[in-house]
Amino acid sequence: MNDPHAPELLLIEDNPQDLELALLALRRSNPTVRIQVARDGAEALEFIFCEGAHAGRAITEMPKVIFLDLKLPKIDGLDVLKRIKGDARTHLIPIVVLTSSKEQRDVIESYKLGVNSYIVKPVNFERFSEAVRNLGFYWNHLNQPPGLEVVHRP
Repeated sequence: MNDPHAPELLLIEDNPQDLELALLALRRSNPTVRIQVARDGAEALEFIFCEGAHAGRAITEMPKVIFLDLKLPKIDGLDVLKRIKGDARTHLIPIVVLTSSKEQRDVIESYKLGVNSYIVKPVNFERFSEAVRNLGFYWNHLNQPPGLEVVHRP
């Protein structure tokens, strides 16, 4: 059974300004959305795989979607993506790369690793806010993910 307090969205972002704008935009479009924040790749993996500070959390309580920046401290976003998509317990979680990188090698590698969407952060504040609001609405309200019984079946 799903914990009603489990996060619906995991936002992995190290840039304080982008993090603040994304949280504001997400909460403006859905004030009740439950968001977990990770500020580097290591913290994100600890949350996802219930390690370290998150050791008491059940791995079955996954967010509906992960928004992932690629340029992260400690563990790079592509390595985070590779680990999540490479594990049978977590590989079906939708991941949206939300990054400033327009590098084709990042786009190609992200899709090879199984990303569901690749969005380049708009530089303009209003466009960035609108993009994040739309992404949050789509992934939390319109997208139909597989049920937990499918995701976590051995």
